[in-house]
Amino acid sequence: MRKKLTSLSDSELQNLLKEGSQDAFGVIFDRYWKKLYNYAHKIYREEEICQDIVQEIFISLWNNSGETVILNLEGYLMRAVKYRIANHIRSLKFTQEHEDALLTIAEPSKTANDIEYREFEQGILNEIDKLSPKCREVFLLSRFENYTNSEIAKKLDLSIHTVEKHISNAIKHLRTNLDNYQLAIIVISLFL
Repeated sequence: MRKKLTSLSDSELQNLLKEGSQDAFGVIFDRYWKKLYNYAHKIYREEEICQDIVQEIFISLWNNSGETVILNLEGYLMRAVKYRIANHIRSLKFTQEHEDALLTIAEPSKTANDIEYREFEQGILNEIDKLSPKCREVFLLSRFENYTNSEIAKKLDLSIHTVEKHISNAIKHLRTNLDNYQLAIIVISLFL
């Protein structure tokens, strides 16, 4: 059964995953584990931490497969690596005093966080949709598909300078049209 699934697209595998298919999960795991680990290791050179981070991402993917809508699985997983590494690095800077202070802060409900995240994500997508078609395509390939500037230039038959200009224009547009909180989150997520 699992061999038959290897030819399916990410979207098709996600649909099976939502139905609880362990085989679909296994195919996704096999397809992306090494790539995610290599990406994590490129950012943060500690093997065990990188393995743990990638493992946590797959556990989260399995546990939330019925709840989360993912438009681009590879981009989602790559961003998850960046977020988890950023969180790990932030946690290293905390002293016991900081940890005690965090324990006294009430944690908002998961539902409130999910709603806030969806609204935030929708706001970003709305602003990205306002970009010119070519600028939007370049920006999405760069930031959501993890293409390099030279790969984008080759794929779209553009000069590298033009690709860089489109990315710069997209970032300027987002800076201008998003509030400071949203902008801070974008900067952290896109440039880690």
